[in-house]
Parts: sequence; C-alpha cells; structure tokens
Amino acid sequence: MSDGRLFKLLYYLLDKGRATAPELASEFEVSPRTIYRDVEALSSAGIPIYTEAGRSGGIFLLRDFILDRTILSEDERKELLAAVQSISATGYASGNEMLTKLSALFHVNTEHWFEVDFSRWGKSACDHSKFEKLKTAVIQHKEIKIVYENINSERRERAIQPLKLSYKSREWYLKAFCLERQDFRIFKLNRILDLELLERTFVPRPYPKTESSSQQTYLRIILLFSREIAYRVYDEFEQTQIEHQKNGDLIAVAEMPVDAWLIGYLLSFGANVEVVEPKYLREILAAQALEIYKKNKP
Repeated sequence: MSDGRLFKLLYYLLDKGRATAPELASEFEVSPRTIYRDVEALSSAGIPIYTEAGRSGGIFLLRDFILDRTILSEDERKELLAAVQSISATGYASGNEMLTKLSALFHVNTEHWFEVDFSRWGKSACDHSKFEKLKTAVIQHKEIKIVYENINSERRERAIQPLKLSYKSREWYLKAFCLERQDFRIFKLNRILDLELLERTFVPRPYPKTESSSQQTYLRIILLFSREIAYRVYDEFEQTQIEHQKNGDLIAVAEMPVDAWLIGYLLSFGANVEVVEPKYLREILAAQALEIYKKNKP
C-alpha cells in the first residue's frame, strides 16, 4: 500500500467532494478493489471517509473534515512551508500569516534556508497596492481599467479582463483579455501606470497556450560582447546561448523581439556590444546611438 497514494486520494476527495471507485481507480491507475482497500486504511487511521451505494452514491469525506497534520510526512510539511514562503515573496499580504499558522500546526521550524524577493530595488508601497488589486481582480473575476504605456511610448486607457499573473525573466506580467481589441494580451506590470478595480464581473476564458498572431514575433539575434562585460552576459543569457572567443569576448545567440525595448536594451551595453545579425538591426542601433550623441555632445 502506498502512503503517497493515500494522501493523493484524500486530497482528491477534498478537492472534488466525492468520487466513484472506478473514477478513483482510473485516476490513480489501480483497481477498484485497491481503492476500497485504501478507503478502509484511511478509515482505520481515523479519517471520516464513507461510501454510499446507488446511482448517486460514491466515496466521500465528512463535509467539515479538515486535513490533519499527521497525514503529511515531515519532508512533505517542509516542502509545503517552502512553497508558502515563496508565495509570501510575491507580496501576498496573507502569506506570512499563513506561514506562521502552518508552522505551528506542523510543529516545524520555518528556518529561512532560502530567500525569494520579486520586488524592485527601492520598492514603494505603490507596487504592493497594484499587486493586491490585480490579485483581487484575477481571483474574483472582476474587470479592471488600466492606463498602460506601450513599447511605442503611447499611453492609453484600456478595459481588460485579468486572467493570470505571470513571473518570467525577472519581470511580472498580467495575462488578460482586452475588451477593446477583443483579443488576448500580455501587460507588463511596471508599465501599468494607473489601475481601477471595476464592479463588472466576467466568466474567465482560458488563455491560449500558444500566443496569437497579434503577439510579437521573435527573431534570431547574434551579439558580440567584449570580455569587460562578461559578468552581465552571464546575468542575461543562458550558458548554452554563449560561445567563448579566443580573445575573451563572448558571442550570444538568442531569439528576441525586435522592437523599441530591444534597442534600449542593447544601448544599455554601450560600446561593449556589436550586432552580428541581423544586419538591419546594426543600422537601427547605430542611428539611435548617433541621436543620443547629438543630444548629449558638449
């Protein structure tokens, strides 16, 4: 008998409410007879689990049952606490309180053996307020009105249906359905300049697994970096994307969106980067650098 399967079965019933033996057998790839043995084992352990015959019957837990700490192994408790600690790092207001309660329930010392901090340097209360409003909108399925600065430096007001907060490549994004465009969009949280929580609710639609054709296209970019900036290259690219040169310089190959963000990103490396491919990107970068020189020359 697998203790892991017993816990999974218990969690499944907590989540679904009730299930039939054939349904559980299919879910855990065992026979219905094995499921009934598992039910008997849980019942013997003091879990209020019951079976009912008939068309509307099945296997279910007592409605007010709460998962007891003894069901989890010590390692599972620590893993759960670590997950909650990560949630706290997002700025979730109840995260620390939840961590304290679970620590007391499990009798496990929550030593912070790792630290996760998604906030910006010099963070402000504005970031926390924005995150909390977005979290509320996503969970309660409420539409929001935002003022957004796009990559063309255009500031526009939009009404959107927020679907999911996503953290990728050291940045927070909001996946949403834009009511104006009638299409799915991704908004960078730092560029959401104003946010209003509306009373209108919506039925969330699944965000497509593949981005729609309206999203940015990514091209293969080859960049040559001087060895003086090697530390930053390792910060920005994976080792599999980096090739060492005999003189210590580095070549990085990656797929990136060719837009205003990329130009600004490359300019941030100053004279320590050279675009190898595509050729037209070299011309755009040089033209931008010339404009910067004209505006700032003595």
